[in-house]
Amino acid sequence: MITIKLFGQTGSFAENKDIARDLRIKEIIPALDKGEDIVLDFTNVEAATQSFIHALISDLIRKYGYEILDKISFKNCNETIQKIIMIVTDYMQES
Repeated sequence: MITIKLFGQTGSFAENKDIARDLRIKEIIPALDKGEDIVLDFTNVEAATQSFIHALISDLIRKYGYEILDKISFKNCNETIQKIIMIVTDYMQES
């Protein structure tokens, strides 16, 4: 299991889609390709944009299927971030 702590790369407001893309390409995908589970740790991240979360996970759902979310855990998310994750995952499930 690999834990990715987002705060060190995003600060308290996760908004930069380039950072999300880099995390996805350089850390998340290689770990998933090795069969590892991922923990995305949002400790100290107070807010995130929908576009950040979309850039972080939507391509994973497209590439691996919706069931890839069984291998990804979202840890220490406040209620707002939880809602954004749900919006993005629901949207991806519908498309």
